[in-house]
Amino acid sequence: MKRVVVALASVVLVAMMTGATAAPVATSGPVPEDPTDSVRASEYWLDQYGVREAWKTTRGAGQTIAVIDTGIGRGPTEFTGAVAGGTDVSGVGASDGRTPVGAVDANHGSWVASLAAARGTGNGRGMIGVAPEAELLSISVGFGASSTKPFTQQIAEAMTWAVDNGATVINLSLTTNTLDWDTSWDTAFEYAFEHDVVVVVAAGNRGSGTDRVGAPATIPGVLAVGGVDPNGVASNSASTQGITIGLSAPSERLIGVSADGTLVGWNGTSGAAPIVAGIAALVRAAHPELDANNVLNRLIATAKPAAGATSVPDKLYGYGLVDAAGAVSNSRVEAVAENPLGSLTEWIRLYRRADAEPAPEPTASPVEIPPLPPVESAPEAGSPLLPSRDSVLYGSLPLGGATLAAIMIALGVSAAARRIRQARTSREPSRTTNEESLPS
Repeated sequence: MKRVVVALASVVLVAMMTGATAAPVATSGPVPEDPTDSVRASEYWLDQYGVREAWKTTRGAGQTIAVIDTGIGRGPTEFTGAVAGGTDVSGVGASDGRTPVGAVDANHGSWVASLAAARGTGNGRGMIGVAPEAELLSISVGFGASSTKPFTQQIAEAMTWAVDNGATVINLSLTTNTLDWDTSWDTAFEYAFEHDVVVVVAAGNRGSGTDRVGAPATIPGVLAVGGVDPNGVASNSASTQGITIGLSAPSERLIGVSADGTLVGWNGTSGAAPIVAGIAALVRAAHPELDANNVLNRLIATAKPAAGATSVPDKLYGYGLVDAAGAVSNSRVEAVAENPLGSLTEWIRLYRRADAEPAPEPTASPVEIPPLPPVESAPEAGSPLLPSRDSVLYGSLPLGGATLAAIMIALGVSAAARRIRQARTSREPSRTTNEESLPS
């Protein structure tokens, strides 16, 4: 049986840093950012990828980002008012999904969530997410030995719960070592697409042993995110490659809020994915008339070309570097009728051959055939030593008739032969007498 390795798509780089923990200040609008705050200054992606420019239009209000990960910590000030609900599908976490799961990766879900929608620590300071007015759903899952529940089952349940509880964007910062996926994911991901949800997933990292894109990034219709360094070059350690990559975003020199409120520096497409998920929330907030397919189309249509790309899409960069300002404000993006990243429904129809389509309904009226006559009952069996009706009728009588005819013919032939001989005999004496009476 093939062994599937599941990994969180991140690599921790540096030791913890202490961040400000001032209480948030209630205001009627966004608090102006403190230009002296070193935490905000370290979030280079906010300017480099057009996030601050997009904030002039929207900050993601009205959108809900489901973070399917190890859980979002309860303590950090940056999450105050941000988490609207949650659940645990691992069987070992808290019912609200806020107790981090896993001995090694417990902080991972908090790091991811902080990049997507952290609120800061007040007074325009502290880490802020890409969509700071969007709400979060915390869905805790267990990786490896942290849960005895099958991982594929956890993800399927998490996807369904997220959809049923109002997610407009789902983020999955995790990957596997296989291109294929369990059939239960067919149903779960198709359920999300049918309910107009944008699904963003991490492509994975070479640094953690992922050489190629694996599921769920290979599922048609999801937006798989590759990683680049601060210069926009594909990351050698914090990204992977594959034909299913849709966009690229920063995956190096990231920061994240841990479950206990401290900040860490980290690398990985686990961070690139929530940056894009946050931008998707900005697009949905700015364009509520767009369905998920057109949100995805807007994200890839407005992406900036990557300097190192050799084609579009490219196996390292996808359609290019995500551009929040362009995705929110560009007015020249044409509408689409289908998901530009593929159809999971069509893939299932073509490749899940065990699920055959139902036979087509007949279009012609059935022909009525008259019933056959009843079958005569078989004659009762008689003694094999006595003649039966059929043996007499079809055997003895014809044979007797043929024999009688042969006898009659033979008698006729014999009588005729006898007459001929008699006639010859009667003529012979006369001929002799006449010969003797001739003169000598």
